[in-house]
Amino acid sequence: MALFLHRIGRFAFRRAWLVIIAWAVALAALLGVGIGLGGQLQESYAIPGTESQDAIDQLAAVFPQTSGASAKAVVEVPDGASVESESYRDAITAMEAELEQVDGVASVLGPFDEYAGDQVSGDARTAYVQVQFDAPTTGVTDESIDAVVATGDIGRDAGLTVAFGGEVFQDTTFGLTITEVFGVLFAGVVLLITFGSLLSAGMPLLTALVGVGATFGGISLVAAFATVSSTAPMLAVMIGLAVGIDYALFILSRHRTQLARGQDPKASAAEAVATAGGAVVFAGLTVIIALLGLLVVGIPFLSVMGIAAAFAVLVAVLGAVTLLPALLGVLGKRLIPKPGSRAHRRANADDDRGRHTMGRRWVDLVLKAPVVFVVLVIGLLGTAAIPAASLDLNLPSGASEPEGSTQREAYEMIENGFGPGYNGPLIVTVDITQTTDIFDDLDAVGARIAELDGIAYVGEGLPNETADTAIIQVIPESAPDSPETKAVVEEIRDLAPEIAADYGTPIAVTGYTAVTIDISNRLNDALVPFALIVVGLSILLLLLVFRSIFVPVKAALGFLLSAFAAIGATVAIFQWGWFADLLHVQPGPILSFLPILLLAVLFGLAMDYEVFLVSGMREEFVKTREPRGSIVHGFQHAARVVTAAALIMFFVFFAFVPEGSGVIKGIAFALAVGVAFDAFLVRMTFVPAAMALAGRAAWWLPKWLDKRLPDVDIEGEGLRSHLDQEEWAAARPAAVNIDDGVFGLPERPIGPLTVDVPAGGVLVVRGDAVDRRVVAATLAGRLAPVSGRLAVLGHPLPTGSGSVMRGVAIAELPTDVATGGSVGELVARRVDATRPWYRVAPSNRLVRSWVARAADAAGHGPDGPRFSVDTPLASLGAEARALVAVSAALAERPKAVSIDLDDDPGSASVGLWRALARLVPASVTIIVGLGTSAVEPGTAPELAARGIRIIEPVSSLQEVNR
Repeated sequence: MALFLHRIGRFAFRRAWLVIIAWAVALAALLGVGIGLGGQLQESYAIPGTESQDAIDQLAAVFPQTSGASAKAVVEVPDGASVESESYRDAITAMEAELEQVDGVASVLGPFDEYAGDQVSGDARTAYVQVQFDAPTTGVTDESIDAVVATGDIGRDAGLTVAFGGEVFQDTTFGLTITEVFGVLFAGVVLLITFGSLLSAGMPLLTALVGVGATFGGISLVAAFATVSSTAPMLAVMIGLAVGIDYALFILSRHRTQLARGQDPKASAAEAVATAGGAVVFAGLTVIIALLGLLVVGIPFLSVMGIAAAFAVLVAVLGAVTLLPALLGVLGKRLIPKPGSRAHRRANADDDRGRHTMGRRWVDLVLKAPVVFVVLVIGLLGTAAIPAASLDLNLPSGASEPEGSTQREAYEMIENGFGPGYNGPLIVTVDITQTTDIFDDLDAVGARIAELDGIAYVGEGLPNETADTAIIQVIPESAPDSPETKAVVEEIRDLAPEIAADYGTPIAVTGYTAVTIDISNRLNDALVPFALIVVGLSILLLLLVFRSIFVPVKAALGFLLSAFAAIGATVAIFQWGWFADLLHVQPGPILSFLPILLLAVLFGLAMDYEVFLVSGMREEFVKTREPRGSIVHGFQHAARVVTAAALIMFFVFFAFVPEGSGVIKGIAFALAVGVAFDAFLVRMTFVPAAMALAGRAAWWLPKWLDKRLPDVDIEGEGLRSHLDQEEWAAARPAAVNIDDGVFGLPERPIGPLTVDVPAGGVLVVRGDAVDRRVVAATLAGRLAPVSGRLAVLGHPLPTGSGSVMRGVAIAELPTDVATGGSVGELVARRVDATRPWYRVAPSNRLVRSWVARAADAAGHGPDGPRFSVDTPLASLGAEARALVAVSAALAERPKAVSIDLDDDPGSASVGLWRALARLVPASVTIIVGLGTSAVEPGTAPELAARGIRIIEPVSSLQEVNR
């Protein structure tokens, strides 16, 4: 991965304006198409597989007039008046008549209608009109909602206070407030302090804002074709902005440090993308995997939120590894810290001078008494996590809407006039297909439900037109989001088997309140398994990166501490009401999906900080084997950038708390507090203290496991080896360079060999068929060497094997000439398999050309060319077949051709060597495998003039003849 990222960074730096223009076009296209299609954000809390959703689906089929969204027009008269007075009553009736004319309204039930329920309060000051739409929430248009709201003017003209409530009036507008802007400004201040340069500080902000714009455009595009909740873009923007700044910060910080140490800007940018960018990709993938893990919960709206946030993180990663190095290419040497500046001194300070930094002083303090700090961190986070034990999950209701909104006003009017339960009525569906006494049985079912505790009102049963399903409205005494209402729902469901047995009428509980309860229950049940999956994933990933048992386990425990402490702090403020007025918070249940989202996002951020802190410790420990010094070295070199990243995250997340929407407030607060806990208490205090206590055991890994784990190389050790080999290869112009190269397998080595072959030269490998083919395949980039330095066509092996494979063509002799077809078919297969995708013209002319070249090289007989396109391969001798195979390989336009001739002495005659000299262009290098009995190629003067290099039989490969 490091090598791949190095190539991306180098390309972006060298083709800076091309990359920048590509990003600008992509950004404009996403925003233009997304906004142009006019996608609307809509709330949809469907949750397949639950009783409430199954009942809704059934009502949509058999009782369509009740399956649509509902709303309430709530009216209130002044003190001392009554809604039943003639003037007020006439106004309410006029509102009903106007509501019935609104497009999309299926039915209207007023407080004075014949079949009205309990729609007038006990003091007769408050009443409500029930409005039923003919479509679910996602299908109700803005025009219909505006028309419904407009009817309120009739009541207001008569002196009534009018407000509208219901799920269709939930605020789904997307927008940023001034506090979010302040969050970005605070992030800019942190960047300015970190880099000491206004130019450098602006680059992470620019890449993050471009990424956020692209994310919003993509979400808008999806919203035109699918249901996207209002929370999805806010969450995506919040996460995308935070990680976008942080990811660019990590790479830019590494680049500036390398520039201050004298590295060339182009080499530095590529190396920064490969090393720090590798950690960015690793951290981004962990966040993406965790967010996509929300798909397994099986809740559509939560899946959409997870996908949107994952897309934001993906865009942030892409921006950090492509757009940022392009900007580095544009600015070039202007980013080099000036000699004598703080950034220059910090980059070139050794460990002794670094002792005076705040990071060094802090780690020295922690290591003086590590056990004290371990106990202190566990105690603090454990105490903060205590409120999490009383976690109450629910979806937002009217009570969580902003002060002054019509939704909040209607909610409070209903609560004050009727009681809190009227804001969350339950719908009990009754299957009446097996009863012959429908109304009596419905009355009996209603009476049985009314006997339960916590029931304020039970309406009359209402059958549908086909008399197979009926509905009963049940009003609980408690608010929709209270634990008591959850208990009422469970009690009605517990009563279902008894009712079905007594009356033959199965029942189910649904309605918006029941749906929110089912979602909360499912999320609550999924919280612990999801946390275990995330923790298991973190242990596995860190095991790969650090090759240690202790480091992943310690990191996972620290993550759980910070996550549950963040949940506890969120419960204390958003559920218990601590400091609620200060943060403009309306206390109530915690958003159902907040804990899972917190675990998903915080997991990736925690692993990010873990990698940047501990990777430096591991690198130093591998060199010195001194655990305490390794902790100090790794910490003091990463503490500054991790501190800056955590502060940026905190400011960006917390900026959404004071004036953010009710739904996003809790998520933003939990993420902000979680980042602070994890970065400053866990990663920068608990981690060095715990590793100091573990000593050398912190880096222990069983040998059997070490052999089975792949090498992730997050710090780019393999890249540095590749760059060294690339520099070595660049200094040697030969086509093939071998310096003590060993081929084959460690247990059966071939070599060591040392040889140089100039471009256009010939390398002959003699010996056993298997061994010489192994050597040839290695030089063609198909196999990795065991050891030594090898370079082919200027590319080191094995890291440059991809480029070598594209430059070296293997001429394959047909193994079964009886079924091999004709000469033209053999060449055509090679041409068709390797020609570019954009070349659509027939290949017949090209095939005839290469066959003709091979025939000319072979020489003419008495009757003309020895073979043509239509000549069967079975009729050719060994020499001719070899020429045809080489000609087919040359059709790929390679810089080198490799062919292995069989052990038949006749297969490598002097005539073949002369023909190859005529066929193969002088600039193409030839690698030939020969048996020990084959004719010496030196007898062909044409080839000898090109510079033959002969490797002796593999039994004595230690001796190389030049």
